[in-house]
Amino acid sequence: MNGTLAEIETIVKRINEAGLDGSTEVVVAPPALYLLKIKEELKPPAQVSAQNSYTVKSGAFTGEISPDQLKDAGVHWVILGHSERRSLFGDTDKLVADKTKAAIEAGLAVIACIGESLEQREKDETQAVVERQLEAIAAQISEANWKDIVIAYEPVWAIGTGKVATKEQAQEVHANIRQWLAKRVSQSVADSTRIIYGGSVNGKNSSDLASAADIDGFLVGGASLKPEFIDICKSKA
Repeated sequence: MNGTLAEIETIVKRINEAGLDGSTEVVVAPPALYLLKIKEELKPPAQVSAQNSYTVKSGAFTGEISPDQLKDAGVHWVILGHSERRSLFGDTDKLVADKTKAAIEAGLAVIACIGESLEQREKDETQAVVERQLEAIAAQISEANWKDIVIAYEPVWAIGTGKVATKEQAQEVHANIRQWLAKRVSQSVADSTRIIYGGSVNGKNSSDLASAADIDGFLVGGASLKPEFIDICKSKA
């Protein structure tokens, strides 16, 4: 929930002038109020994403946006299950899974967020938590649907705190997620699904994190509002 019209125009101008060559897929997720404006002004290859969507096509759900409305507006991506949605607004694993299914059925691509709290990490529950969150999604979709999903691992304890999982910590979880996909879905899905890292990523640490074998990109928070976002975009993962 950041940005004014003037600030967002500055960010869009920065991205448009960054010389992105399309080798890294860049998706920008503004507040819903600005989606159509940014879609009109953002130049390819950069794309636009919503930050959330609901489970049904239409109805009396004041304040929500349906995946079909996003599709109708030409918005191809949606972020679902972000830790703030889970912790602040009560999005359960089941609700995130239902939203994911609805988004895919509407023809959207989903950035599905998973991750553990500091308490869960300290109790050595990281893998159990991410597997539980992924299982809820896997139970709702087919193997073919995974081509439309990017998994974003975001340790909650590292979001907006300045604390960053080390490359080794992040790589371990990413590798375990890939192994889980191989066992639960298929080796093909495990090999092809992009798993990105989110949690205080910035221009200084992105290149090191990107060098890890199973980190395929980043879900960027506060740094996306700053010029260093372009440096992150150019960190080849």
